[in-house]
Amino acid sequence: MQDYDETTAFLGQWGRFQQVVFFMLCASIVPNGFGAFTLVFVGDVPSHHCGDPDFNLTEDWRKTIIPIKVVDGKQELSRCSRYRLDVVRNLSAQGLIPGRDVNLTDLEQESCVDGWSYSKDIYQSTIVSEFDLVCSDEWKQPLTATVFYLGVFSGSFFSGQLSDRFGRKPVLFATMAVQTVFTFIQVFSTSWIMFTILLFFNGLGQMSNFIAALVLGMEIFNSNTRVLYASLGSCLAYVIGYMMLPLFAYFLRDWKSLLLALSLPGLAYVPLWWLIPESPRWLLSQGRVEEAEAIMRKAAKWNKVKAPSVIFQDYSVNKTKSHSKEHYNVFDLLRTRSIRITTLILCLLLFTTNTGYFGLSLNTSQLHADPYLSCFISAAVEVPAYISSWLALRYLPRRLSVTGTLLLGGASLFFIQLVPQSQPTLSLALEMLAKYAITTSLSLMLAYIAELYPTVLRNTATGICTMVGRMGVCIAPILLKLSVYLLYLPYIIMGTLAVGSAFAGLFLPETLGKPLPETIQQMHKRERIKCPCITGKETPIPVVLRDTMII
Repeated sequence: MQDYDETTAFLGQWGRFQQVVFFMLCASIVPNGFGAFTLVFVGDVPSHHCGDPDFNLTEDWRKTIIPIKVVDGKQELSRCSRYRLDVVRNLSAQGLIPGRDVNLTDLEQESCVDGWSYSKDIYQSTIVSEFDLVCSDEWKQPLTATVFYLGVFSGSFFSGQLSDRFGRKPVLFATMAVQTVFTFIQVFSTSWIMFTILLFFNGLGQMSNFIAALVLGMEIFNSNTRVLYASLGSCLAYVIGYMMLPLFAYFLRDWKSLLLALSLPGLAYVPLWWLIPESPRWLLSQGRVEEAEAIMRKAAKWNKVKAPSVIFQDYSVNKTKSHSKEHYNVFDLLRTRSIRITTLILCLLLFTTNTGYFGLSLNTSQLHADPYLSCFISAAVEVPAYISSWLALRYLPRRLSVTGTLLLGGASLFFIQLVPQSQPTLSLALEMLAKYAITTSLSLMLAYIAELYPTVLRNTATGICTMVGRMGVCIAPILLKLSVYLLYLPYIIMGTLAVGSAFAGLFLPETLGKPLPETIQQMHKRERIKCPCITGKETPIPVVLRDTMII
C-alpha cells in the first residue's frame, strides 16, 4: 500500500491550504496559554492581616492590636492573629499605652474573628480575598489549582479516546467551547465551592483541545511542515497566550474582570469550524474514503494544483469498511510488550516534564517582587526553548534530544541548592535554565508521541500519556509547598525525576526521518535499544491487529 505522504505529495509542502490550516490551528491553541496559568493571578494571595475591629480604641491601641512577626528576616503584621479584643478594650479604656504601660508579649492572642484586611497594592481582588482562603482555610488555595488540574487530567483521558472514535475536529471545537463557557460562568461564582466545581469543568477542556489540535495538524501536514507545526507553531501559539496573560492581568486587577476578558476571545473561534478540515488520515481509518478525497481536492484547489483522478486508489471500499468496524481503545496500548514498554516509558517522561514545567511555572512569585514581570519572564524563556525543540526535531535524533534536555534540566535543579543565598541572580539563572531545558523536552515529547503511534491509536495514546503527565501537574502546587520543610526539596525531587527519566528515554524507538506509522504492525518494526533488565518473548500480535492495514 502506498504511503500516505507519497499519496498526497501532489499538494506540495507549503501551499495556501497548509498555510490557512497551520495558522488557524495555531490560533485555536492561544487560549491554552493564558488559561493554564490564570490561577497565578486569580488565585494569588495578597498581603493581609486581621481586619480592624469596629470599636472605639485609642490610636495607640488601634495601631498595635495586630502583633508584629518576623518572616524571612523582615517584620510584618501577623496574618492570622491579633491581641484579644476584650483585653485591649479594657486597657484602652484605662488609658494605658502599649509598649510603655503594657508588655505586649504578655497579652493573649486570638484569631481574626472580624475578618481580614487585604492589601490592594497589586490586586483589587482575587479569589483568596473574595472567599477568605487564608489562615485556617489556607489549604483551599493550593487545592483550587489541584482541582483544576484534575479536570485537565480527566479531560486528557476522555478526549483522546473520543477523538479516535468521533474525529479530531468535533473534539477540538467541543473542548474549546467547554473552556469558553465555564470560564465565563466562573465570573458569577458566589462561593469557593461553586468556583472550584466550575473550575474543574473548565479543566476538562483545557489542554484537551491542544492535544486534538496537535494531532490534527500532525496528520494533515507532511514531513517538514509537520515538524514545524508540532515543535514550533503550536508551541509558540501557546506561549503567545502565556505572555498575554500578565498583560491582561496588569490592566484587569479584579479576578472577575480578568476571567470575563479571557473568556470573550473564545467567541472569535466559531468561524474556524469552516476553515479547519477533519483529518484525512482519520477519515481513511474509518473507511470514509470519499470524504478524505473531498478534502484533498479542496486542498488542491486552494493550492492551485491538479489532483489525480483517484487519490487514494489503494484503499478499496470493501477492505476499509471491514476494518472501520474495528475500534481501538486504551487497552490496545498494553496488549503487546513492545507497545506496553513504549507507553510506560512515555508516561514516565510526560509525568516528569509536566511536573517540572508546571512546578517551575507556578513558582514565578519567587522570581521577582512584581508578579506580572515574573510571569512574563517565565513565559519568555519558553520562546528559545521551542525554537530549540524545532531545530532538534529537524536535525537531531529524538532519543538524544529528549535525554540531553532532561539531563540538563535535572543538573540545573540540583545545582540550585549549592548556590549561596547571597547570589540570588545565579539561582534565578539556574532555575530559568532548568525551565528552558524541561520546556524543550516537553515540546519534543508532544511531537515524539505522535510519531511513535499509528493512526488508529495516535490520539488515544497521546491523550493517555498526557493524562498521566497531568498527574504531575496535579501534584505541582502541593510539591512547591514542601519548601516549608526544606527550602530546596521541590528542586531535588524535580531534578531526580528528570535524571531518572532521561535514562529511561534511551529505550524508546527512534523516529527521525521515518514516516508516521499507519498500522500497529508498522509500529512494531521500529528499532529500539534493548533493555538488559527486560527479558522474555514478545507477546504475539493478535490476528485482527496483525492483519489490519488501516490509514
